[in-house]
Order: sequence, then C-alpha cells, then structure tokens
Amino acid sequence: MKKGKLTSAIWGFMLTLILLSSGLAIFALVNLSYSLGDARAINASGSLRMQSYRLLFYANSNSQFVDEKIIEFENTLNSEALKASLTWYTPQDLKDKYLTVIDKWQLMRHYLESKNSDLYTTALKEFVDTIDLFVLETEQHAAFKLKLLAISQITGLALMLLIAFVSVRVTKRKVVKPLQHLMHAANTISQGDFNVEMPKTEYIELTALSVALDSTVKKLASVYQGLEFQVEEKTIALTRANNELKLLYDNVVMLHSNKLDTKTLTDALSQLQKHDPDICIRLVVVEDGQVQYIVDTNKEWPQNAGTTQKFPLQFEQNNLGYLEVISSSHFSIALYHNFAIMLARSMVIHNAGEQRQQLALMEERGVIARELHDSLGQLLSFLKIQVNLLSKELDKTTKSPRAAEQLQEINVGVNTAYVQLRELLSTFRLTISDPNLGHAIEAMVDQLRSQTDATITLDFKLPMQLLGAHQHIHILQLTREATLNAIKHASAQHIQISCQKISDQKVVINITDDGIGIKELKERDQHFGLGIMHERASRLSGVVEFNQNEAGGATVTLTFPPQQEPV
Repeated sequence: MKKGKLTSAIWGFMLTLILLSSGLAIFALVNLSYSLGDARAINASGSLRMQSYRLLFYANSNSQFVDEKIIEFENTLNSEALKASLTWYTPQDLKDKYLTVIDKWQLMRHYLESKNSDLYTTALKEFVDTIDLFVLETEQHAAFKLKLLAISQITGLALMLLIAFVSVRVTKRKVVKPLQHLMHAANTISQGDFNVEMPKTEYIELTALSVALDSTVKKLASVYQGLEFQVEEKTIALTRANNELKLLYDNVVMLHSNKLDTKTLTDALSQLQKHDPDICIRLVVVEDGQVQYIVDTNKEWPQNAGTTQKFPLQFEQNNLGYLEVISSSHFSIALYHNFAIMLARSMVIHNAGEQRQQLALMEERGVIARELHDSLGQLLSFLKIQVNLLSKELDKTTKSPRAAEQLQEINVGVNTAYVQLRELLSTFRLTISDPNLGHAIEAMVDQLRSQTDATITLDFKLPMQLLGAHQHIHILQLTREATLNAIKHASAQHIQISCQKISDQKVVINITDDGIGIKELKERDQHFGLGIMHERASRLSGVVEFNQNEAGGATVTLTFPPQQEPV
C-alpha cells in the first residue's frame, strides 16, 4: 500500500478551507461595496415625489421660489446616488426607469417655466407614478443584492461545514486512532510494561514514529532491569542519608531550643540510639584532662563487645571530650563524626552564652560598685573626717563623759559602715572571665590565699553544664563571703570548700573551718554579712545554714536546686 504524507493531507484540507473562506469574504466585501449607495438612492428617489408636489404648490401660488425649487429637484435627480443606477452592473430595467424619469422631467420643467400650472397638474400623476416605479425598482435591486449575499454566505458556510466534517472523519480514522494507539503504548511503557504492539498507518510520519518508538522500547527493555537495580540501591542510600539529615536537624533544634543539661544530651543520644539500635553509645565530657561526667544510654557499658571507635567533640580550638561507639556491624562513620561536631558546637555556643550572661551580670555589679564608691564611700570618708575634727575641737573644751561616749559610738559606727562598704564593693567587683565555675572558684581562692596564712583547699565535683550563669555569680560571691568570714572573724588555720551534687534536685556547698566556732547567731537583718548571704541563697531558691562543728570551728552549708530560674 502506497503511503502518503500526513502534512500534505493536512495542508490540502487547510488550503481548501482557506480558499473557500477567503472567496466568501471577498464576495461579501464586493457586494457590500456595491450596496453602499442603495439606501441613499432609495431616499433620494423617494424625495423626488415630495419635491414634485411641492413644485405644484409653488406653481399654483405663483411663488417666486419656483426656479429655486426646480434647481433643487434637478440636483436630487442628478445626484451621485441616483446616477449609480446607470453603472454597468445595474439591471437594464432600472436604467430605463431612471432615464424615463429624466425624460418626463424635461416636459414637467417646461410646464413650470411656462407657468402653465394646469398642464403640470394634469401630468403630475403620471410623472409621480413613473417615480414610484423607479423607487420600486431601486428597492428590488438592493434586496436582490442582499439576497445574493445571504445565499452565497449560507452556501459557503454549508460547504465549509461539509469539508470540516469530512476532514474530522478522515482525521479521526487515519490520524487520531493511530495516535491514541501510540499514546496507549507510551502509557503502557511508562508503567514498565514493554510488551506493546505499534499501530500501522497510511501516513509516512506516523509510520516513522511507530518504528522509532518500537526500536526505543526494545532498547529500554534491555536496560530496564539493570536500571531498576541501580535505582533501588540509590533509593536506599538516599533514604538513609535523608534519615541521617533529619536526625541531625532534629537534634540541632532540640539542643538549641532546650537547656543544654544532662537530660537534653541524654535525649540526643537516645535519638541516635534509635537510629542504630545495634550499637552502644555514650558521651564522655572531659575538662582539663579529667572526665567531668559521662552520658550513657545503656544500663551497662559492654566490655569487649566489638570494635570501639571514638569521635572527638572538637569545634575550632575547643576539645570537650569524645563520643564513644561500640558496634559489631558496619555503621555510618560520617553520621557520628557530624553528630560529635554538632554536640561540640552546641556546647561551645552554650558556654559562650553563659559567659556573656556572667559578664553582663558582673558589668552591672561593677556599675553599682562605682556608684556606691562615688556616693556612700565619699560620704563615709567625709563623716570620718568630720568626726575626727569634732573630737579634736571637743578636746580643746570641756566635754562631758556622756558626749565623749556618744562621739566614740558614732566613730565606731562610721568605721564599721566603711569597712562593710569596702567588703561589699570587693564582692561586687569580683569578676568571672571563664564560664567554668570550678575555674572561677579556684581563681577566687588563689586571690584569698594571698591575704591570709590559713590553708584553703577546694574540692569541686560539680558537672560543667549543671548550673546557669546567674547561679555562678551568687555561688561565687556567697562562697567568698563565707571564706572571708572564716579568715577575718573565726581566726581559722584550715578552710575546706566542698562543692558536690547530692541528687538531681540538690547541690550542696560546704565551707568548713577550724576557727573559734559560732556561739550565737544574730538575726540576719541585724548582721549585714549574714543578711547578704541569706539573700543570695534565696536568689538561688535555696537556703544557707551555719553549724558548729563537734571538733571545733564552723560549717556554712549552702543547699539549692540546679538550673533553678532566679526569683
């Protein structure tokens, strides 16, 4: 069977429709162009009748406007609209009737010019009848052109609909059905079924498409099995990578949205444990070469259970410990390496935040200290000078024993207030440059050792992330106040500072000395130093107690909950 070109068939149908529609449009335009003056011709021919009767009126009344109306009648009779009746395309009957009107008008004009109104009146009826026949012929000619236009348009539209119907039928049978077959075959191939049959068509283009698709199907079938296996492997790898990224993201959100304490770190390790249930994992936090605490998700840490691998908690120049993993099977080293980096970064950011908060608190206290020094300090110094000057002036005169006693009491009170103010300023000016509370207390103790011969020892066993920045400030100042009391008032030779975590809800700090002990404690609002210590304890949501030791000396005990928000 000889095959034709689909493009040629489509071009033939389209060309036929274009030529037919163009011919109809051109015919309509030509018809309309020849019909443009029909309405004016009908109006002009109709007005001839009215003007004929008007001339009769002027002729009977011997009006001087007869000549003017004759000229007006001739202008209408010889107008372009009526002269169109003499063109080549107008019917002969219309031409004859127009020429008859012109001939009879010559006789009617003669009657008017000779002022013979009786003859004009006698011939008027016949003249008007001639005009009516001309008007009727003009209207019929215009109607004929409109009918011709309507018939041509209806015939052309019928032909176009017929051609379109035939085109649709042929296209559906020879083009649409083969294309639908090809689409069905393509959908079947897209679902992984390559056992399809290609349609046979009468056109070269569709046949070439079927052959090309059939060849492609055979090639796809040969490589599809291999691709399926590769896609499955890639899918498993991408799923694993996606789960690892989600795990890291969830942990980053949790570590930065919650307080970075042991519970938060345990939750992070638990999520990692759920990702790989066959491994054992724990977090070891190291500071100054010593293990501070261990976060373990297992009840018992196995010994010699498999390969042990450590991932350092290192971020920039900070080495905070390591993440230890035991597994007898293969696991993602990159995941645990990134997890360790994430933990180290979170801990460094937390420590930096704590340090900024501590520095802000110390700066605030420094401002208060400067204000106290510039106001109360200068005022007390001025009062001391004034009391001394007053005492010297009274010595020159006779003063009573009662006045001397009261002056002495004023002097002692001013000196006591000045000493207490200096101690308060020293406490306020205490600085912290390290977010590690143990380092800060050690630095404070080194400062006090230079002020006394007493031996001061420190036993610090608090986890690094246990306390908040606001707690560091109060603990450090309360410990310093208690140690200074032991040095100045108790005459102690040995002072022991102990910081321990008793439970998840209790931290205990003891300052023990071997001094003269405590015989009697006044109410805290009556003793400036004790009142400040009680207030600091309340700021920690805790209590401070003063106890006599059995072997001599006293013990100041501070008990408070960790990470308690300040009151």
